[in-house]
Amino acid sequence: MKSFRLLPLLALAGATLSLSSCSKKEEVAAAPSAVSQDAMAQIKALGFSTQDVKKVDDGYVVEGDILLTPELLASAPGYSTLRVGQDEQYRTTNLVGSLPRVLTVSISSSFNSAYVTAIDEAIRRYNAASLRVTFRRITSGTADLPVKYSSNLGTGVLGQSGGFPSGGNPAPGFTLVPNVINSSNTNYIATIMAHEMGHCIGMRHTDYYNRAYSCGGSASNEGASTVGAILIPGTPSAAEPNSWMLACVGNGVNRPFTANDLTALNYIY
Repeated sequence: MKSFRLLPLLALAGATLSLSSCSKKEEVAAAPSAVSQDAMAQIKALGFSTQDVKKVDDGYVVEGDILLTPELLASAPGYSTLRVGQDEQYRTTNLVGSLPRVLTVSISSSFNSAYVTAIDEAIRRYNAASLRVTFRRITSGTADLPVKYSSNLGTGVLGQSGGFPSGGNPAPGFTLVPNVINSSNTNYIATIMAHEMGHCIGMRHTDYYNRAYSCGGSASNEGASTVGAILIPGTPSAAEPNSWMLACVGNGVNRPFTANDLTALNYIY
């Protein structure tokens, strides 16, 4: 399996998008720094896994592709989850406000045309769901969700969200690494983009309580939230094998929204 972070045994796995033809560099990941016990305690209190936490310039990366800023840790917002069945969709309490709302998206010129096509497909998937949040790509000006280019976010990492919504606004976009996947498969790239967009509007990993479901290996609970979980009425209790918000994705796999994904998105937005 590939993950939105690389599994060590997979030579081609990664959690971001990449194209071998890309040679431009905008960002280079710094060597990871030690994480303090106080930061670990804050991360745990917010309901996130304390396994493999990485200190980066903008805060802390948890669960492979989620950025927690110092402001978010200090705010102690009280994360909750929104459950579809026992092993399915989850969200945070931080959501995009002032609905209905159009969120603008831009993509760095360092990406080639395959990525432009893919972001348009990711936007199409969300807009086809008829939510109160819609997306529109822009080519000039400052976007709500900029898609940034990086040459390295860590071993095998495919992508990283800019966090979760804050103050009613989405997280400020996400970063992709076009030298990890080495693919021009539009639907695969769009799946990873839609996943990171999901974090930006408040979605957590579908397999929140057991990442082994999509990533394999031993069961790994990402951490209990502070205010419990809410079951969406009318959805099944069986595990969801194809959700776009599963923590790991197979190489070249396309994950358009499932019926349960759409139920979860429409319940929230």
